[in-house]
Amino acid sequence: MEPYISLITLGVSDLVRSTAFYKQGLGLPAKEDFEGVTFLNLKGTWLALYPREALAADAQVLAVGNGFPGFTLAHNVKSKEAVNQVLQQAEVAGATILKPGQDTDWGGYSGYFADPDGYLWEIAWNPHFDLTNG
Repeated sequence: MEPYISLITLGVSDLVRSTAFYKQGLGLPAKEDFEGVTFLNLKGTWLALYPREALAADAQVLAVGNGFPGFTLAHNVKSKEAVNQVLQQAEVAGATILKPGQDTDWGGYSGYFADPDGYLWEIAWNPHFDLTNG
């Protein structure tokens, strides 16, 4: 297997609403129009493995039941200020802020939001190595 993830698919409850959230709200570029599906063109993907209980605790949600799907999506930025800017952008677009930007125990800065379908996104700045793909 090559070391990359080519496509992450989120099952959303309202395609029009979710497309608007990601395209207009967060400003992600879409591939082209396809009926019944939206493809958003991202620069690259990183996959991190982290203990389920610890990840749920970091996002301040329960690890069991409907509160935590067992994974999060992460978007890394180049500064603490950029973490807060993206969290604010997501909130304006309709996201729910679960954890405001704050210093982490690993030396970075991060916060979490839930998209309109409850998918968890971590917005993080990592001073130890660049995960911004650009």
